[in-house]
Amino acid sequence: MLRRTMDINPFKYCSGLRYLGYLMIFMVLGIIALSYWAVIVLVWGPKLIHGGAPAVLAAFIVLLFHVLLILLTWSYFMVVFRDPGSIPQNWAPELNVNLEEGTSSSSSSLASPWPAPNGSERRSTVGYCSRCQNPRPPRCHHCSVCQKCVFKMDHHCVWVVNCVGARNYKFFLLFLIYTFLETTLNTFALLPKVITLFGEARKHSASPGNLAVMVLAFVLNLAFALSLLCFVIMHATLLWSNTTTIEVYEKKRDKKETASRWKYDLGWRKNVEQVFGTKKALWFLPMFTKDDLDNVPSLQGTHFPVRDDSES
Repeated sequence: MLRRTMDINPFKYCSGLRYLGYLMIFMVLGIIALSYWAVIVLVWGPKLIHGGAPAVLAAFIVLLFHVLLILLTWSYFMVVFRDPGSIPQNWAPELNVNLEEGTSSSSSSLASPWPAPNGSERRSTVGYCSRCQNPRPPRCHHCSVCQKCVFKMDHHCVWVVNCVGARNYKFFLLFLIYTFLETTLNTFALLPKVITLFGEARKHSASPGNLAVMVLAFVLNLAFALSLLCFVIMHATLLWSNTTTIEVYEKKRDKKETASRWKYDLGWRKNVEQVFGTKKALWFLPMFTKDDLDNVPSLQGTHFPVRDDSES
């Protein structure tokens, strides 16, 4: 009876949150459609046919709107459909054999040598997942929604119905950035028209339908722009120090780690390259080169370079 109780895993029911995520996808598409109708169809699109200075400004806003829309949509679906990276079946770390004792590391604290930035080797602890019943690399965590261990897991995002991890964190950051820029553009593009419509509403000359669409689109875009600004700043800070959201809380529990410099902090340039790749021309596009996928350690997810202690 006791064994049967221990075998019950209440976390498996968390996978039902994925169905909520599918609703979020339709919500995102709905907000995009509403914003498009308000900004392009009702406000700035008609100004293109009138000519003059307003047409030039309208052309600029319409062009910028579509460029940002393409980039954010591209980034969004890359986050949704790209596997963040999970432990392959029958994966096992390289055991570090102790020749003096004639034993090898095992159990829940397997040791494996990982390459350091200066070419030397570091010992890094390989954990063990009691739910998957498999060893797991450093910075890997189990997701109760996806029911698997995810490489360099940052968090599970219900908006993208996926975990954010080693291989799609770049796409998630670009989605945040482009959505923030798009919603900010929409807010300022709609503000003059919303003010005008409220004035016309007092005179009962404004269309109730257009007024409702404008106000709703303006409020939603303003709310998302303000909230996304906080997320962009937070994740930019994490990117700068090569830290995940989960690791922030882990470092708070580990007083020793909090007092010292984070071992994965290689300096801002290398930290950015660990997420965005080494090809700077592609930093702002949701894609990687094959060379980066094959050679950037953090994108492989099983080992991570650590800084040299002699630098501190």
